[in-house]
Amino acid sequence: MTTADTTPAPESHSFEADVAKLLHLMVHSVYSDKDVFLRELISNAADACEKLRYEAISTPALLGDDPKTRITLLIDAENRRLTVEDNGIGMSRDEIIEALGTIARSGTKAFMDRIQAAQGGEGAQLIGQFGVGFYSAFMVADRVDVISRRAGHDEATLWSSDGKGSYTVAPAVIEEAPARGTRVVLHLMEDAASYTERNRLERIVKEQSGHVPVPISLVEKPGAEPQEVADGAALWVKSRSEITSEDYTDFYRSVAGQFDEPALTVHFRAEGRHEYTALAFVPGSKPFDLFDPDRHGRMKLYVKRVFITDEAELLPRYLRFVRGLVDSADLPLNVSREMIQESPLLAAIKKGVTSRILSELDKLAQNDAEAYAKVWEAFGPVLKEGLYEDFERRSTLLGLARFKTTASGGVWRSLKDYVGSLKENQTAIYYVTGTDLVRLEASPQLEGFRARGIEVLLLPDQVDSFWVTTGTDYEGKPFKSVTQGAADLVQIPLIEAKDNWDPLAAEAVTDFINSLKATLGETVSDVRASERLTESAVCLVAPESGMDRQLERILARAGQLGSAAKPVLEINPHHELIIALAGLGDEEENLREDAACLLLDEARILDGELPVDARAFSQRLARVMQRCVPKE
Repeated sequence: MTTADTTPAPESHSFEADVAKLLHLMVHSVYSDKDVFLRELISNAADACEKLRYEAISTPALLGDDPKTRITLLIDAENRRLTVEDNGIGMSRDEIIEALGTIARSGTKAFMDRIQAAQGGEGAQLIGQFGVGFYSAFMVADRVDVISRRAGHDEATLWSSDGKGSYTVAPAVIEEAPARGTRVVLHLMEDAASYTERNRLERIVKEQSGHVPVPISLVEKPGAEPQEVADGAALWVKSRSEITSEDYTDFYRSVAGQFDEPALTVHFRAEGRHEYTALAFVPGSKPFDLFDPDRHGRMKLYVKRVFITDEAELLPRYLRFVRGLVDSADLPLNVSREMIQESPLLAAIKKGVTSRILSELDKLAQNDAEAYAKVWEAFGPVLKEGLYEDFERRSTLLGLARFKTTASGGVWRSLKDYVGSLKENQTAIYYVTGTDLVRLEASPQLEGFRARGIEVLLLPDQVDSFWVTTGTDYEGKPFKSVTQGAADLVQIPLIEAKDNWDPLAAEAVTDFINSLKATLGETVSDVRASERLTESAVCLVAPESGMDRQLERILARAGQLGSAAKPVLEINPHHELIIALAGLGDEEENLREDAACLLLDEARILDGELPVDARAFSQRLARVMQRCVPKE
């Protein structure tokens, strides 16, 4: 009598749930990317191998003559089948019904519960937690067969389902069952036939499961030899002494998708209350998406070496240029693993990894200023976002910050350098904001500071206009804009003292300033003699209680400013033009009025703006020029 004649008829069972609805939810709602089915099946296979490893500690005979665990993917393109097979612990008939017949009853979780009960919470490092990942196979398969034989058992079981409400269980033909472990056979839907393509499967494995602790091989067609696609060794779990710089560079390029050398590698394992491993890289060049408006981070999250997500925001957004991963053994996940639950452990990981990266950047700055200057050149504008957003680490970030200044000669300077060069009686750190260094260096508002040898920070990035307004200071020295309020430079002597000038001229200039106030009226908030100017005739500054002019412009362009504050027009009382205009008689009243408006427009142009009324500006300029042309 043949085996087929004695094999009992398959028994039909109903799933212990409203499966039609639940499987529909699984297939269409829980997972957003069909590729994850392979990750989930490989995760289950890796768990089975870990279970075998654990149970073999007390029962070595379970390993038999096959001690090395493995996972194999078998392609049968002709029949549109994909098989995921492992030689792990396997399942008995009762276990297969319990594990696969009740959705969301995780055999892995039950196994962990047993271990924790026996060992006070310490046990094997296993991935599955919710028992739903297996059903993601129905996103790509219209039937799934599972053949499993538990280690140490003779009989094998065949579980089969179309995922529509029921499944069958029957003894499997012994000769067709694995000697130990589980074989999952996916009969792929027509639109999922691409999952029988070697290149696609190899890419998915390397991206999502390339670092599980079990080697993964691929058999391209029935009868072909297995070819290893993942060796089961995760780089980040090795000690630094075992890893070469070439290893780090190769891994960086694979995880970052770039071809440069990493500027900084941060590799550490946190132990104690929270345990996790981090491997992070600061790129050697700017990623193309550095200024993505969404500012998403690019750190990958793994749990027991299985990729979970790259959207976990493991670092603050001002470190979004960092590439790498964090691998945690016990981070809680939601049912789909695509979004992690907020938890104290997640917060601890984010805090720990952020602090470590900033610490390593500081070490680089101290030990290799040239290398750090390149990092700052590439990522300084992004790091400075943290000065505005991260109050807790602001002092650390200020220590990392580098600036071009009026005294740096194009070299990056730290705030420590700046404070070490303060002039006598200087009580503030002065800065000027704008859009580019060339225009900033030519700002007329800097003249009085240069004349006194006072160093001024040149801040050309848009974020600079925000973080300097947060009330921060460095070593007790507040930040003060050179284009806002009074300059307060009287207490700091000029490098070259000015000769005393004619008191009659001083009186005339005072009268001229008063006349400018009357002529300009409500277009300015004030007209006053300037301490800032030594070469230019005029400049504009913001009132003491007003907003910095560059920030005002940014907010106005963004439509977030109701009305702009009226600027202050500052006059250089020593400038030849101002003295000449102040000497005009009453008969030149029309010229004085034109000159007043032209001085304001000149100040606007020096400040990077346009005259408010271009036609009136042109007419006034024409009248003044006409006076200079000799009459025939």
